[in-house]
Amino acid sequence: MSTPALSLILVVHREQGWLPELAASVLDKRFSDLELVAIDDASPDHAPELLDSLAERDSRVRVQHLAARVGLGEARNLGLELAEGEYVWFVNTTDLVGSLATPGAADLLLVAYRRANVLGEERPGSRPEPAGADALQVCDKLYRRELVGDLRFGPGLGSALSVTWPAFFRAERMAPWRRAGYIRREPPNAEPERGSPFDVFAQYETVFEHAAGAPDERRRTVLPAMLRHELSLLAREVPEGDQREFFERMSDAYRRHRRGDEPPLGSRGLELRARLIERGEYRAYAAFNGSLALRRELSPKRARRMAGRAKRALKPPSRNDRQALYRARQKQPLDPDLAVFAAYWFRGYSCNPRAIYERARELVPSLDGVWVVNSDGASSVPDGVEYVMAGSPDYFDLIARASWFVNNVNFPNNMVKREGQVHVMTHHGTPLKRMGLDLRTAPDGGERSGLPGLLRRCARWDYSVSQNAFTTPIWERVYPTRYESLETGYPRNDVLATATDEGVARAREELGIEPGRRVVLYAPTHREYQEGYVATLDLASLANGLGDDFVVLARMHYFYGSTDELRELDRAGRLRDVSKHPSIEQLCLVADVLVTDYSSIMFDYAVLDRPIAIHAPDWDEYREKRGAYFDLMAEPPGPVTTSDAELVEVLRAGEDGGRLRADFRARFCYLDDGHAAERVVRRVFLGDRDAAGAATKPPEPVAP
Repeated sequence: MSTPALSLILVVHREQGWLPELAASVLDKRFSDLELVAIDDASPDHAPELLDSLAERDSRVRVQHLAARVGLGEARNLGLELAEGEYVWFVNTTDLVGSLATPGAADLLLVAYRRANVLGEERPGSRPEPAGADALQVCDKLYRRELVGDLRFGPGLGSALSVTWPAFFRAERMAPWRRAGYIRREPPNAEPERGSPFDVFAQYETVFEHAAGAPDERRRTVLPAMLRHELSLLAREVPEGDQREFFERMSDAYRRHRRGDEPPLGSRGLELRARLIERGEYRAYAAFNGSLALRRELSPKRARRMAGRAKRALKPPSRNDRQALYRARQKQPLDPDLAVFAAYWFRGYSCNPRAIYERARELVPSLDGVWVVNSDGASSVPDGVEYVMAGSPDYFDLIARASWFVNNVNFPNNMVKREGQVHVMTHHGTPLKRMGLDLRTAPDGGERSGLPGLLRRCARWDYSVSQNAFTTPIWERVYPTRYESLETGYPRNDVLATATDEGVARAREELGIEPGRRVVLYAPTHREYQEGYVATLDLASLANGLGDDFVVLARMHYFYGSTDELRELDRAGRLRDVSKHPSIEQLCLVADVLVTDYSSIMFDYAVLDRPIAIHAPDWDEYREKRGAYFDLMAEPPGPVTTSDAELVEVLRAGEDGGRLRADFRARFCYLDDGHAAERVVRRVFLGDRDAAGAATKPPEPVAP
């Protein structure tokens, strides 16, 4: 094999949701004279399997798995030893590589990069100018391998300093790499570099050792850059109790390495700080910073804002001012046993939160679980289950003092998360359709404006429940805030996994299903790009075509509810309208076959290992307008139909798609064993870190 022109070195620890996009941005290019050297730094998620899958599909990918985590710097050193390319480029999992081209002949190539937030909004990054090379960055540079052959990344925080600066000193020829580009993304769930701010002192000592033989115009740039870097760490990263020691070490290093020929720092404030650092006057430095902070605090705009807050806070709670009541209750201590449960925007007692609540009552008897429901949902709450009405004074008192929150959607914007409160997002489906941040590229842009608010709500999460290894990386990428993923299976499916013949017979009897009749459950999804419900199946024709041996249960999406036509068909006895039935799990139990289009109910119903028919007359339109994470037509859980007559024929023939369903179940349902709720309860409420372990099956990479 010939030597590649370029080796990209990637260290992976967590960040599994971003890995497929980064890999695609590297490998799916016309320029292919490259290799991707990936170091799995003992990543505890599915990143190792994703890397192996990439290597199986593309011979340019080489993967090295580490048994124990060594940290970013040491892992990059290993990648450097393995790299075979003429040039090396260190890239981050959360970023994207732009266009690629033959590197050229320079020792050090500088890559222009843009910064982009998770919403896709870009801001200026860097220009590839050699004189302004930023030694704190490593991803914006390509190094000739011989240039960095004996250099090594240091341990801990700032590990790149001992490579970037010496390479800058050594390079005889630096040039911009104008035909390439890089996009720096720093999502909130990016894995931070491990280490202490104090690590940089040793890194800079190594830098100054290499600087001794460097040209003066390059050596002079080190001290100002070091000062800015260390001041930033002191202000943002160093704990208050360690700040004096950090300052004293800054002062010592600054005095030892200052030669007097360094360029100006560029601002009066920095010059004043530098003088205080050089003299070692920590108290004066702290007073100077304090005066600047006070000046900012007392700005007229901030003063008016603070006065307004104080006035509102002093306003006594009134009967009609529930937000004032909420603010007052937030001053009370949290109740360590009080837990809030809710589902589907307070629509009732259901879904994953219900399963977790019922299991928690058994395993954590001290827990005081209270449900939040609206007026329509109150009827679904069983006797003996405590609940409050959404928006009532009791509701605000509850969310102010509770320690635990479990919901399958986000709580409203007016809910403020207090320190010590724990939020569990259970979700309510495995995603076929694109979700979260992936909707920013939706053709109609209808969801785009609400994404900043979505991220603020997601920032409350402490745990995110996932049904399978396919789903977890998607959640972590499209809801990119810092939380722990609980890959447990879906708690609501416990009742399906443990179903017995007696339980099924009882459920059928409760619904009045006559013995011997074959039950078809029809449950279509929501199409947000349409105004209102647009039928894709003629239910009257379906019922007539199946005849008296079948009974059709029609379950419309909760965003639509029932329809006039459906209610009329129900009254005529031609089918059953079960749109308002409180438990979709019970409907699944009684059904002999599921008919759906693109609803996530297919992932749940498959737990029962019963036939599923996918009725997809508008798949191309749905995939174009909403987007999908895999091709359902290529990997369905059963037969696919596109016309009413074809669906009737499939159902009457009893086609069960056994092989298709088995593959589908193996990919999506392998964790649904009847103990998912218990795993969540043990991890969240009982603190058992082993309760929600990694999945037992390697995932398929998620296409970006």
